Amino acid sequence: MLLFVSVAVTLVVAVQWRASAREASATKNYPPQGRVVDVDGTPVHVLIEGSGPDLILIHGASGNVRDWTFDFADRVSDRYRVIMLDRPGLGWTGRLPGKGGAWNTANETPMEQAALLQKAADIVGVDRPIVVGHSFGGAVAMAWALNRPNETAAVVMLGAVSNPWPGELGWTYTVVGTALGGGLLVPFISAFLPQSYVDSSVESIFTPQQAPPDYAHHVGAGLVLRRESLRANAQQVNYLRPHIVKMSQRYNSLDMPMEIVHGDADTIVPLSVHSEPLSKQVAGARLTVLSGVGHMPHHAAPDEVEAAIDRAASRAGLR
Repeated sequence: MLLFVSVAVTLVVAVQWRASAREASATKNYPPQGRVVDVDGTPVHVLIEGSGPDLILIHGASGNVRDWTFDFADRVSDRYRVIMLDRPGLGWTGRLPGKGGAWNTANETPMEQAALLQKAADIVGVDRPIVVGHSFGGAVAMAWALNRPNETAAVVMLGAVSNPWPGELGWTYTVVGTALGGGLLVPFISAFLPQSYVDSSVESIFTPQQAPPDYAHHVGAGLVLRRESLRANAQQVNYLRPHIVKMSQRYNSLDMPMEIVHGDADTIVPLSVHSEPLSKQVAGARLTVLSGVGHMPHHAAPDEVEAAIDRAASRAGLR
């Protein structure tokens, strides 16, 4: 028994040491690209480029603002003031008080995430923005609009989560998102997940397109492998559906211009489950379907996404 306990303790220490070392490497190699503002004690990473009408960009699951800075932000910063925000627990934004930590499944709802990011936007002087949300970020964009309907100029949804889905999520979310998985499994994933798995996961997100060269390196995949980021990501996705059910019942109250862009080859957030219903739920919604495009339209079809943002700006009287 003493030998077993000794081996177990040694293993735990080794796992935590390796996880800490990998986290330190990610922190060193991928520092904040913008400024970190304090929102009631929670650090929020905000990156601003360009000038013009305010344009908020909200990233998806497992992401951070680097997804936007790989290529897309430069395409629109000539005519918009582009404000990119890391969501809670991801990139360089912290978690809300009482959320996260090993063995704790309390996580930030879309409405709570939107409220936090809105306060950060207030600090940097955002006024009547166009709000763009990709994937999970779409749920936060919809929450943003529901929180502040009169202060949101327009919404642009990109391959975005908006409606309840049938079936279950993959095992990684349902296991890692639990208290047991967050406490026991997360440190092992953080310590030992091979780069080959990370690379294949990035490729799967872009399917049927290929990930751009150097995308995985630029986006800093190691940031989401930090223990608290892994927990935040899994918990937020795992417990998202009930909040989407409640939010979707209020979509018909929204009347701001809404542009929806979705690839018909997106198998991660299916068009028929999310964007097609949303286009009928919001009176100001216009749906653009991209033939053969998967889950990353802002990389696979950036011209069409730019056009959707410009249409939203024009419809909102900002251009």
